Amino acid sequence: MTKYSSRYASSPEAVKKYDTQQLREEFLIDDLMQEDEVVLVYSHYDRYIAGSAVPVKGDLPLETIDPLKAPYFLERRELGIINVGGNGSVVVEGTTYELGFKDALYIGAGNKEVVFKSDDKNNPAKFYLNSAPAHTTYPTKKVSLAEANKLQLGTMETANHRTVNQMIIGSVVTTCQLQMGMTELKPGSVWNTMPAHVHDRRMEVYFYLDIPQDQAVCHFMGQPQETRHIWMNNHQAVISPPWSIHSGSGTSNYTFIWGMAGENLDYGDMDVCKITDLR
Repeated sequence: MTKYSSRYASSPEAVKKYDTQQLREEFLIDDLMQEDEVVLVYSHYDRYIAGSAVPVKGDLPLETIDPLKAPYFLERRELGIINVGGNGSVVVEGTTYELGFKDALYIGAGNKEVVFKSDDKNNPAKFYLNSAPAHTTYPTKKVSLAEANKLQLGTMETANHRTVNQMIIGSVVTTCQLQMGMTELKPGSVWNTMPAHVHDRRMEVYFYLDIPQDQAVCHFMGQPQETRHIWMNNHQAVISPPWSIHSGSGTSNYTFIWGMAGENLDYGDMDVCKITDLR
């Protein structure tokens, strides 16, 4: 079963006036990882889709949705997948790709058949999905966590010591515009993406995981001089407009998956905000 919803773009001037409920309705994705369902959220920021697939009772096919006006989902799109659950597999045009915990898979445009499978229904795979429009087809490729390009950033002294795992990115996989990876915070560190930045050329979606029970992450968004926050739980995602910072601080360490698309594929293309200038 597939269900989807749409989120329209909001201007920074409008968002300044949002209350807590409206902020959450516009930007928080809190219904992912539903058993035996493909859940998709179609954002009008760069036509980006974030979603999930959790096959338990049987296999789950990736089906097209009405906003695409396409006979199949990947007719004009590329797809990134990261498994955040038990072992599973993704079948792409008859070829099976085994994905363990935190393994990634890139699927290029033009592939008609994509099917999600779990090895064990008692410990199902939980596939987190990101998709963006694609102008051409690039080869499907699996990237294990061990194969990711790893960056060690931050320090314990500033509570942001972390490993950035670049997984679906130009130095690892060839894509049209989609980039995905996973940042793991070290024990004792709680801040992500600080100093904060914006990149007006790309939008981004964060998906939080490994948040311990009874803990949470406070995600910061908005223009650097007009910030807002959204409290988030495990396996929730948040949409970040191109004009917004995207940063967070947790009540414990955690992991988050970042995915983005837009004007370019330059990971380092960002406008950094001085910490003392944030408001």
